[in-house]
Parts: sequence; C-alpha cells; structure tokens
Amino acid sequence: MDRRTLLKTGGMAALGFGITGCATRVLRPTRPAFTLAPIRASWDRIIRTTVGLRPHRPSGFVLRVEKFDSKTVIHNYGHGGAGLSLCWGTGSLAADFAVEAAQTNRRAAAVLGSGAVGLATARQLQRRGFDVTIYAKAIPPDTTTNMAWGGFTPTSGLVAGRRYTPAWEAQFRSAVEIAYREFQLLVGPRYGVAWLDNYSTMEELPTAESEARREREGARLMPASLQTGREILYPGEHPFPTRYASRRSSLRIEPSLFLEAMLREVRLFGAQIVIREFKTPSDLMTLSESVIVNCTGLGSRDLFRDEALIPVKGQLTFLVPQPEVDYQYGCMPRSDGIALGSTRQRGVWTLTPDEVARKRIVDRAVERYSWMRSPELGQQVMRSAAPAEAPSVASFFDEDS
Repeated sequence: MDRRTLLKTGGMAALGFGITGCATRVLRPTRPAFTLAPIRASWDRIIRTTVGLRPHRPSGFVLRVEKFDSKTVIHNYGHGGAGLSLCWGTGSLAADFAVEAAQTNRRAAAVLGSGAVGLATARQLQRRGFDVTIYAKAIPPDTTTNMAWGGFTPTSGLVAGRRYTPAWEAQFRSAVEIAYREFQLLVGPRYGVAWLDNYSTMEELPTAESEARREREGARLMPASLQTGREILYPGEHPFPTRYASRRSSLRIEPSLFLEAMLREVRLFGAQIVIREFKTPSDLMTLSESVIVNCTGLGSRDLFRDEALIPVKGQLTFLVPQPEVDYQYGCMPRSDGIALGSTRQRGVWTLTPDEVARKRIVDRAVERYSWMRSPELGQQVMRSAAPAEAPSVASFFDEDS
C-alpha cells in the first residue's frame, strides 16, 4: 500500500492524526474541480496602505481587578493581534468582575477606550444592567481596531510568547468560547461578520509530524470541544497550481462595519461617549463612576505604567474591492477592499508605512494571483461547498488581526 492509499483509507489515525481531537479529513479525489473568481492584483489597483500598532504582552492579555482608593479598576487590555477576535469574551469576563464590584444601589460603569474591546465590554455591561459612559481620546474610524486584518484569529500575537500561567490559559479558553459563540450570532451585513472558505496550497500531503507541530503552535490553547479539522483537496479537485490544497471555513469581521454597528448599539442602549484622555490613574478619581473598565490597549503602557506592553506594528495594503471574491487565499476580501499583508514589527512605534514591506507584499500578491484568469464565456464560477458542520476555532491561526 503506497502513502497516498494509506492516507485515503483511514491510515491518518495510524500516522497519529487521530490524537488530541484535531483530525484532518482527507477527501477522495472524486469531485470535479471548482472555479474561483480571480483576484485582480496589480499596482494600479492599490487604493491605500494602513498602519496599526498592536498592544502585545509576552505573558498574554491582562484581565484583572485593581483598587485605586474608592475606585475599582478592571483591566482588559494587551490582546496583541487578537483584540477583535476576543473582544466579546474578555468583555464578558470583565463585566462579571464589574458585577461583583458594583454597589448594590447603583450600577454605573466607565469604560476607557472605544475600540472593539471597549465597545464589546460596554455592551456586556449594559446586558448586566449597567449605565455606561465611554471615555476615549478617539472613536471609530480612528481606533487601532480600524486597522485590523479582520479575521477571527484568537491566537494572533499570543502564540509567540508561551509564558502563560494555568490561570491565564483558563481565562483565554473561557474568553474564546464566549467570543466564538457571539460572533456566530452576529453573522450578516449589519455587523460585517461572514463565513468564508479559506484556502492554502501545498505540494506534499501533511504528515503526522507537521500536524503535531501545527497543534503545538496554537491549537493547544483552544478548548478541546471546539477542535474539528480541515479538508485536504487532491489533484483534480481544486483550481490551484499545486498538487494539493486545504480548505477550512473561518469567520471574517469587517472592522469598519463592526465598529460602527457597535457604536450605534451602545448608544441605542443609553451609553454616553465622552472624548477625553487620561494621563495618570489620579485623573480617574474625577469620574463619578466607582467601577472603571480599562480597555485602552497600548495606552495602558503610560497610563498604568505597564512596561511589559510593547507595540507590534502591522501594515495592510488594499486592492480595489471585488464583491465576487468571497474566499480567502492569502488575502482578506472585504467590502472596503481586498487586504494584503500584514507585517509584524516588534517594538516599532512609527505609523509611517514601510515602503520596502509594501512593495514586497504587493509584488508577492501580483505573482501569487497571476495564474488566475477571468473565466471563459459559459464557464461556471462558484463557491466551494459549505461545510457540513460548524468549523472549530482550532484551525484559526495567526493571520494577524
């Protein structure tokens, strides 16, 4: 029996693919290849380049309670590139802390920051009966979240550190389960949330060793109950120029649509928004609210003297939007453009685009998509088949949010 036959007849388990609950489904090459709408990548289709600074902490995000005189400050910051992905989850856990800290005769809370983490935290507080005031030095579209890639990538910026305590890992698993469920309920144009097929290409079939390495690099943080797998496509089953390809479904969250919808929603439920910047913790003593949730992201480095917090510069370059491109293949298609990138530069504070990185990203995209051509007259362009079951977060790896 050769290697291909072994993999197709259940030998994956024998090779070790059945361990830890993260299985890879290998499909028999019996279906005709599908066609994907071509991505039109060229320099004359570039419309903008954006830069954002991710708030990274090697030991993971901060989610804890701290007392400042009569104020209770709940910290919820330092998500790296996973802030958009985890906002509903850490916001829920922070709101639970607020319930414990609140005075019984008045539930009022201040939220510092109006990015994805701040807005989701505000909504979770409102769901628990709090009157909320959001204090921020900027609101969408001028937040760090507006510069995000937009994929559901809960381990983005977290995998590299590996300095996590068991207590932190428990917080992460709770947060990612909550966030994954919340985003599924928001699918639709109102919040800019959608399921997309995500393709990768390969010349060789994955091995037991490569799958084990893939799991060690991120999936170990995921709850085992949410781990399923991906599909392997054989020659003749896909349109890519490699022998094999893989397909999984993943969530896309369009930052501009999501943030604007969240702003409308927190206001609808009575939140006030105040443009204000705080320099020191003593400035917080002037607030009327006794419960304060700190969602200032990178701003916590100066405000609360967190020296472990560092910027990770990320850069995206956008092509003209193509509504017919409804899949991921090394890019993120959105209504505001097709995002290419991104970069990751630790400890870099500048918001100036890196032209060398920009040229590398665009040239690579032009080369990558050069094999794609507009379909001939009468040729069918179709989405790949939808998954039979909801995909897990186990395969949503570090694609830079």
